[in-house]
Amino acid sequence: MERNLSVNSQKPLGKIDVAPEAIAMVAGIATLECFGVVGMSSRSFQDGISELLLGKENLTKGIEVRIDDNRVIVDLYVIVEYGTKINEVAHNVIENVKYAIEHQLEVVATKINVIVTGVRTGSNGNL
Repeated sequence: MERNLSVNSQKPLGKIDVAPEAIAMVAGIATLECFGVVGMSSRSFQDGISELLLGKENLTKGIEVRIDDNRVIVDLYVIVEYGTKINEVAHNVIENVKYAIEHQLEVVATKINVIVTGVRTGSNGNL
C-alpha cells in the first residue's frame, strides 16, 4: 500500500494538496485551545520522562500525522494540568481537533488519538 505525502481533493478549478505539516499545525493550535492542556510533549520517551514543548516552533513536534489513501490519522502527545479529568480533557481535544481540521482544511480526520504523556503539578512547570 503506497502512502501519500499529502491529502488531496479535486476542485473545479484544480487540485488542492494539504501537507501533513499543515494538518499538524492546525491540530496543535486546536489542542492548545482546550481547557486542561498544558502543552505538547515530545514523541520520544526516554526513561519515562515527558518533555514539555513550549512555543509555536515546537507545536508540531508533539504531533504525528499519517496519511494513507486520503485517510488522516493524528496522534497528539499532550501534557495535562493536574486536577483535571483526563478523560474529559482528551475527549475535548479530539472534538476540537476534528472540528478544526475538517472546517479549516476541508480534510476528513479519520482517527484522532490523544496520548497523555504527563501531568503538570504546581505552577512552576514540574511534571
